[in-house]
Amino acid sequence: MSVSPMEVLVIALAALLLFGAGRIADIGKGLGQGIKNFKQGLREADEVGKKADEAAKPEAKTPSTPSTPSTT
Repeated sequence: MSVSPMEVLVIALAALLLFGAGRIADIGKGLGQGIKNFKQGLREADEVGKKADEAAKPEAKTPSTPSTPSTT
């Protein structure tokens, strides 16, 4: 089911009449801040996950070469 541009216009006008221009601006601002905070939380969680993965990795040890006894 698709929404035509005329239906979007009618919905927008109805919202404007119900809430008023100032309230719609506040709703948009709050929605924008919510999305911003959500994205920031995802980034922080990703960083914490990466740090945890790095801490869980065993340290790479350099392969030790067997020492050959000197025959002198």
